[in-house]
Amino acid sequence: MSNDAERVRLEQAGGAKVPWKKWGPYLSERQWGTVREDYSQDGNAWDYFSHDQARSRAYHWGEDGLAGISDEKQLLCFSIALWNGKDPILKERLFGLTNSESNHGEDVKEYYFYLDSTPTHSYMKYLYKYPQAEFPYTDLIETSKLRNRGDMEYELLDTGIFNSDRYFDVFVEYAKRSPEDILIQISVCNRGPETASLQVLPTLWFRNTWTWWEGTPKPILTQVPSEKSVAVAASHSTLGERWWYCEGDVPLLFTENETNNERIFGTSNLSPWVKDGIDNYVVHGKKDAVNPARSGTKAAAQYRLNVGPGQTATIRLRLSDLAPGVVSDPFESFDETMEVRQSEADDFYRGITPERASDDEALVLRQAMAGMLWSKQYFGFEVSKWLQEHGADPLRRNAQQMRNSEWFHMVNDHVISMPDKWEYPWFAAWDLAFQAIALSVVDVDLAKEQLDLLLQEFFLHPTGQIPAYEWNFSDVNPPVHAWASIFLYRREQGLKGKGDLEFLKRSFAKLIVNFTWWVNRKDRFGKNLFEGGFLGLDNIGVFDRSAPLPTGGHLEQADGTAWVSLFCQNMFEISCELAAHDPFFEDMAIKFADHFLLIAHAMNQMGASGMWDEEDGFYYDVLRLPDDSSTRLKVRSMVGLLPLCATTIIEPSQRERVPRVTKILRERLQRMPELRDSIHPTGVGHLGYAERGIVALVNPQRLRRILTCMLDEGEFLSPYGIRALSRYHAEHPYLFNVNGQEYRVNYLPAESDTGMFGGNSNWRGPVWMPVNVLLIRALLSFYLYYGDSFKIECPTGSGNLMNLFEVAREIANRLTRIFLRDTSGRRPVYGGTEKFQTDPQWKDYILFYEYFHGDNGAGLGASHQTGWTGLVGGLIDLFGRIDGAQYLNAGKAAVFARQESTGKKKVA
Repeated sequence: MSNDAERVRLEQAGGAKVPWKKWGPYLSERQWGTVREDYSQDGNAWDYFSHDQARSRAYHWGEDGLAGISDEKQLLCFSIALWNGKDPILKERLFGLTNSESNHGEDVKEYYFYLDSTPTHSYMKYLYKYPQAEFPYTDLIETSKLRNRGDMEYELLDTGIFNSDRYFDVFVEYAKRSPEDILIQISVCNRGPETASLQVLPTLWFRNTWTWWEGTPKPILTQVPSEKSVAVAASHSTLGERWWYCEGDVPLLFTENETNNERIFGTSNLSPWVKDGIDNYVVHGKKDAVNPARSGTKAAAQYRLNVGPGQTATIRLRLSDLAPGVVSDPFESFDETMEVRQSEADDFYRGITPERASDDEALVLRQAMAGMLWSKQYFGFEVSKWLQEHGADPLRRNAQQMRNSEWFHMVNDHVISMPDKWEYPWFAAWDLAFQAIALSVVDVDLAKEQLDLLLQEFFLHPTGQIPAYEWNFSDVNPPVHAWASIFLYRREQGLKGKGDLEFLKRSFAKLIVNFTWWVNRKDRFGKNLFEGGFLGLDNIGVFDRSAPLPTGGHLEQADGTAWVSLFCQNMFEISCELAAHDPFFEDMAIKFADHFLLIAHAMNQMGASGMWDEEDGFYYDVLRLPDDSSTRLKVRSMVGLLPLCATTIIEPSQRERVPRVTKILRERLQRMPELRDSIHPTGVGHLGYAERGIVALVNPQRLRRILTCMLDEGEFLSPYGIRALSRYHAEHPYLFNVNGQEYRVNYLPAESDTGMFGGNSNWRGPVWMPVNVLLIRALLSFYLYYGDSFKIECPTGSGNLMNLFEVAREIANRLTRIFLRDTSGRRPVYGGTEKFQTDPQWKDYILFYEYFHGDNGAGLGASHQTGWTGLVGGLIDLFGRIDGAQYLNAGKAAVFARQESTGKKKVA
């Protein structure tokens, strides 16, 4: 294919429906410990199905593995297993601590990296670092138990197991010859000083569907003759026939992907060959643990390697729809195809990398996108069946109530972008919206599909609520789907010259239902002031915002109200876009404009009971007590910055396309000055640069006061972005007393010191990528209105005046700086971990953490949450393409237009 080979594949996958994406990295990295696999009485998913059980117990709803792939329905799976001759078990899956075992919540204790992937997965590369000494499972568990929330986590490097570099780098690469023909290369490099032995067991298996769904035919794997390799035939009633070729005269081991009842439950097995049969054969020498007839539903090739110091051993495999009779030599032109696909991947990333980006920025962008693409996972979960299996049939009178009972309509059977395939191997609503934005850098069709999913009838609740996440689908995430929808529409418009109107219509129809749910359920008294609970900001509040308040009463949330205000603006912009093609939508545009005006009037009211504090120049949540008295909860947090984000620019061309809407809204503001005066001035006499209009909660005076606080390095402005909580609270903790009990909010730049919301994340000081990106969007919007007429000190007190584009770019640079080498060659993301900072075999492999230390930028939380942290790739892309003058003159379209690279850019 040409230099645009991957783009051609993307077009084929979209328009012609060529199944280039049928096979991909759709295995989870942790299926154990999930709600889907939990059949306990107390809902303790972590303890019901443990890592120790995973090698022996068949999963119900999905599969996991190491560096693995599957088809899009996860019927046939492939991954690798490893044994260094010392571990007590095969390394078939990643190990980590559960929420109760670790001092800061669940945490994977392995080192693995997503190095590369094209959008169609025509080429992928993964790295796993496997110790040569016995893996310290017990040490990790027992030492972690001794640590408290004030201590650092005990990591795998801390055990000393990587001392003297006695480990293997295991690289796994995939290259597709065609949509159904996949080459697999495993390269094992010994980084240690001595020759070391290793068994590598590439493994092919069927997800167990026959045990759980009555009448489902059982598939089979069988060894078959092949002239120049060892081969396995895989036969499945739905998937059809596939063949797996293994280079060399390698022994094949077969067993069944069925539970070892004897080990797990103390009952007899239905078959002598069970899920852990290959583990028992290899590690424990049980020769009768595998099927001598060489058939089953799980098979592994047993490669025994001895690798010299600094040497690399290579294993080549092929999973294909071509039978041995058709393929005379399965590995003919193998190396050439692998090289071509890698070269095409280079071409693809060269084409999307801005020429102004440095080599290090190109590296970060590419690995960010690789992580986004590797984090796609098959998610299977039929909630009604799951409930019935618990004895909680939701449609029976007096049925037992349990987790997610009201979501029995849900049928999940899709490949979905995950926040983190180990720590969060389940979709989360607002995460997915940000993930779609990040994915649109490489694959706008995939991004749209992901947004579409949660709005379809098998996800969206009949009431209109979007499901939050599997631990509690009824929890409430911020309503950012509409923003993501119009963003993706504009992105495609910029890329292809035409937006997808059908996608926009479809999204709009479902989002109306969701908006109605917000208005009916989260505006308790119809005052246009919204609640919502934790709203994704876990422990940011004085109290657990999703639990009954210790004071009684309720919260009027500044962030909840700002989110719904942004929702209104997004729906207004969508309906205007649709109305330009169909006047039917004009009335909807007027409706959402009215909603916005009412919310702004309620939120911006002056006085002691309002959210805006004139003395502090900041927005706060309001605690409304049962006697209707109220008090502001004066925590200087992201909650008070989010009203900035409810800002949208109206280009002159947008007004001209909907003249009736423009006329009616202009008349309404003239008739109702109270509404007009509660928002940022706009309309006739108040148009901005290039006659642009603005829809914003925050007026110019409040904008300046909030930004003065936000850009203060003693408050929100960190060297690495905007903190979620002001550093002011380090010396001035916020205290609130209820009946003798003190509630406190301190500035905590690293991990949480409480168990609120599981204690595995912290919004009291660290830097979080998604809200930073929304703040950057807000600054860019205000810049389009003001141009150079609005400047502010950045940092506050520095005397350095910047326009708002420059401020946005400064924040983006600080965020990007987290991952880039500094002048001493160190990456802030890795803090004081010397192995990652100085070792040439570690320092250029990037991990995209969940959040970042508020003072030094070190990565915290989930280590592979490329999810929304992958947005950093979009920042490198955006600010590598546009400058302030170009953006000001071109308007919003500049964000979405992409100029093709000349191809001169070096690709990392």
